[in-house]
Amino acid sequence: MNASCQGGDEDPGLPRPSQLLPPLDPEQLDVLAELGRRWPRLAPYRPRTYESLPVDPDLGEFRRAEVGRGPFGRLAPVGPLAPPRTEDREGEETTDASPEKAGPTPLHRARRLLLGAPLRTTTLAHESMRKLVALPVLAADALSSVAYGPEALLAVLVLAGSAGLAWALPIAATIAFLMLAVGASYRQTIRAYPHGGGSYIVASDNLGRMPGLLAAGGLLIDYVLTVAVSLSAGIAAVTSALPALRPAVVPLGLATVAVLLLGNLRGVRQAGMIFAAPTYAFLIAVVALVVSSLVDAAHRDFVPVPPTLPHATEGVSILLVMRAFASGSTAMTGIEAISNAVPAFRPVRWRNARTTLTWMIGLLIALFAGVVASAHFSGVVPGGNQTILSHMARLTFGPGFLYGYTQAATAAVLLLAANTAYNDCPRVLHLLARDDHAPHLFQRQGDRLAFNNGITALSVTAALVFVAFDGQTAALIPLYAVGVFLAFTLSQAGMVVHWHRRRTEPHRRKNLLFNATGCVLSGLVLVTAAVTKFLEGAWVALLAIAAFVVLATRVRGHYARVRAALRLRPQAVTHVDARLPAARAEPEREGAREEGPACRDEEEETPQQVRHLTVVALAVLDLSGLRALAYAASLGQPLLALHISPDEEEADRFREYWERWGDHVPLHVVLSPYRALIAPLVHYIATLHAQRPELTITVVLPEIVPRHPHHRLLHSHDAARLRRALRPLPKIVITEVPFHVP
Repeated sequence: MNASCQGGDEDPGLPRPSQLLPPLDPEQLDVLAELGRRWPRLAPYRPRTYESLPVDPDLGEFRRAEVGRGPFGRLAPVGPLAPPRTEDREGEETTDASPEKAGPTPLHRARRLLLGAPLRTTTLAHESMRKLVALPVLAADALSSVAYGPEALLAVLVLAGSAGLAWALPIAATIAFLMLAVGASYRQTIRAYPHGGGSYIVASDNLGRMPGLLAAGGLLIDYVLTVAVSLSAGIAAVTSALPALRPAVVPLGLATVAVLLLGNLRGVRQAGMIFAAPTYAFLIAVVALVVSSLVDAAHRDFVPVPPTLPHATEGVSILLVMRAFASGSTAMTGIEAISNAVPAFRPVRWRNARTTLTWMIGLLIALFAGVVASAHFSGVVPGGNQTILSHMARLTFGPGFLYGYTQAATAAVLLLAANTAYNDCPRVLHLLARDDHAPHLFQRQGDRLAFNNGITALSVTAALVFVAFDGQTAALIPLYAVGVFLAFTLSQAGMVVHWHRRRTEPHRRKNLLFNATGCVLSGLVLVTAAVTKFLEGAWVALLAIAAFVVLATRVRGHYARVRAALRLRPQAVTHVDARLPAARAEPEREGAREEGPACRDEEEETPQQVRHLTVVALAVLDLSGLRALAYAASLGQPLLALHISPDEEEADRFREYWERWGDHVPLHVVLSPYRALIAPLVHYIATLHAQRPELTITVVLPEIVPRHPHHRLLHSHDAARLRRALRPLPKIVITEVPFHVP
């Protein structure tokens, strides 16, 4: 996974669509060729050319009038890979089977209004962010944490009264040093992994699969809690200024999740444009607040205002200081976001990511230290129905416009800071799915080149957590630090191993020192948070991480069994010889189109009236695909194989496999530049039907049938979607050929 930071920067870091379909290794290619050599004497019907088919597979432009009325009316038509032919087989002109395009349906228009038009895969390089947009998008989580990190720190110390608050500045200075060390170590991570060096990749690469899964579990827990905590803290800022809204905390949070969901489904660049302004507004507000507060303190010669303290309930102890340190360290969440999202930057990606990370660390340290110092000198402590920032702003600015601006900016950035998780969580799920540790549906990119399934899963999970904890920030904070610092620690430990292995790398010792320092400090925070906050809720995060590791391991085991079952093996040739009958004479097909009277719409009461065409939709040439192809050929009807390709590279590869198999059945390849599978298949079948309405078209699909019902969630359900989309058309039959796996 490693790549030199000097090259390959133009690669956006995301896999091309062709890389999502598994290639065949040399052994499988040999088996495929051997099976192809046996096909002529085993198949009852072997149409070798387009001339043997009752339709012309080169359809030109697909119809969409027939499918525009159903639930799949949003499906965008795509063109075929091969150019349409203008002459038929006898050299005469053919008529275009495509009628006037139907106008967009209301559902289609609403979807396009909310999400925008589909983007081709070739626009991926342009869906990236410049530094001034990437900073607010990827640093919003870290920067906004100064609204609740200092408060979490002081909320623990205030339990010990004045003696406890005296530790605020030393602890804040320690946390600021930790931010600097971890930030510097992640700069080295970006340098070593210029195409995205998230904790999962680094830990897996250098420490092994299990540490990688632990890091991924910590990150996923952190992302879910980032959304939930950001929402709860943002709504707390709103209710501090508008107490009348306190009963509506949960509905406000769910409405914000819906806004985040729609904004991120529009794509990376669109989300950046939407969410950049609130972050910059928050920076201006906090800088103005800190500067004004410190200027007031300077007029008093930096003599702190005595705070109004509740009765002390604890004494100053090492445990109290450790708890305060762990709570205040929640202000560091989100530091790793930029290293995870290097592919989202414009070229030169790794250099722009390092620069943006440096800006973020500088701002984070200045804001965190400034807020703690301002609270110390102004005598503000947690308590009552106001947040610390609200109390400080009211003291400094009064109840006028500047106070309202500060609260509005704080609420906006906290509510939208969850967007950082929306940038990174789907990428981590994509990487896990690529390595078979998560359902493969997380690999798919939507119309706007966003990982829609990952974005939706994050939204649903975070909303459930938010509702379960009733939107209370104090209840969510104890769960927060464990996952993120577990990921920090494993990532930095992985980087130590990385530099240790590369003894000839320039500046190796300096880089190793940075990462070792970050690893030790992150590990200390992890242990502190796990010990001091275990009974307060950290056990929930630890249990969730352990459950994720177990689940991811079982998912990988299932996919391994499926892959082994589908693999083309030499035994498959032996099974073919033993089970299939001897070759049968090919039925005479000459003049098949002219036999019998033309059938009217679905008035076929005798077998002689039925005119057939079988279309086998194939994604890959594995055992399940060949079984579906063999089943279709055994019916003895005109047969066409159809492959939907995400790009020309994969199309060429599939054609090579087809030639290696023997090209015994006509193959048509359709290019789907928007990465859709069902959409082009629906339009292709609909247009075949329009070309020859009297034909009964049977669409044959291979289906993976796992032994256990819960494993079905790990596989696609394309047949059901296709059946719903084609239900309005007559004479369309969907047939699934099951392939059972252990």
